[in-house]
Amino acid sequence: MAKATTIKDALKKLEETRGVNAAEIEKVELYGQCPPIEKMDATLSTLKACKHLSLSTNNIEKISSLSGMDNLRILSMGRNLLKKIENVEVVADTLEELWLSYNQIEKLGGVERLGQLRVLFLSNNKIHGGVERLGQLRVLFLSNNKIRDWSEVERLAALERLEDLLLVGNPLYNDFRDNNAIAEYRVEVLKRLSNLKKLDGVPVDVDERDQALQARGPAAPAS
Repeated sequence: MAKATTIKDALKKLEETRGVNAAEIEKVELYGQCPPIEKMDATLSTLKACKHLSLSTNNIEKISSLSGMDNLRILSMGRNLLKKIENVEVVADTLEELWLSYNQIEKLGGVERLGQLRVLFLSNNKIHGGVERLGQLRVLFLSNNKIRDWSEVERLAALERLEDLLLVGNPLYNDFRDNNAIAEYRVEVLKRLSNLKKLDGVPVDVDERDQALQARGPAAPAS
């Protein structure tokens, strides 16, 4: 079996191909290495100018070694072997987008420390629940996961800036789809998440928003 590609080797190949110093590159693309990268290491700390790091389509099992990446805005690690979100707090001050679709993640613990996060891609994992402590989050993709209870959707109401949500392919969605009731499903989501502008890739229209408002009923009077 071929030996795994290291971060150091991948960066060397990138430098040779592009004729630049990796430490000066803003978008570092190390995706789809052959043989695949299996481990992140401290070599990443040399990428001082990097704003977008792409490590997707490798065999990485653990997020690590992000210390020193002081300008990182986007971390792309889709199509790896990740089982949880960890060791991301070291880039909490700068990270705005986290792309982790097509992994094996079951829980969202660890992501709530990312106070600047605006975009979170987590489709095609094994996630059962939502997240509620990301005050800047605007885009959340959770399609094809294990969400089956409305209580998990209701948790997302704490994300006051959330405007684009993807839930298609979850058991909750599938139940409505199988009963030809997608219109009702959309109203039920909007009843709980009134700030959404787009749901499952489709813009929210005025009629849906009105139906959701009626379904919520009158607001309780202030005490």
